[in-house]
Amino acid sequence: MTTEEQRDALLWRIAKKRAAFKQACTVYFFVNAFLVGIWFFSTGPYGYFWPKWPMLGMAFGLAVQYFDAYQGNAIFSAEDEYKRMKGE
Repeated sequence: MTTEEQRDALLWRIAKKRAAFKQACTVYFFVNAFLVGIWFFSTGPYGYFWPKWPMLGMAFGLAVQYFDAYQGNAIFSAEDEYKRMKGE
């Protein structure tokens, strides 16, 4: 496999991760809107706001997915580490 093909494969993997993150953000919004709706219509605005717990759990998962899709490749890059070790 040539370097160009390897780079294309890497870019394709990154693009799929970023698209999956955007899809997860959309799911996060709709699921949480649904949970808030259930809370509002079952206990009203004065009841205990229980949807915060699933929101926090999903937000943590979303943050991990964001890190993997947008930041993970730059921090854990073997090429960058090699250049640092080489002294470039």
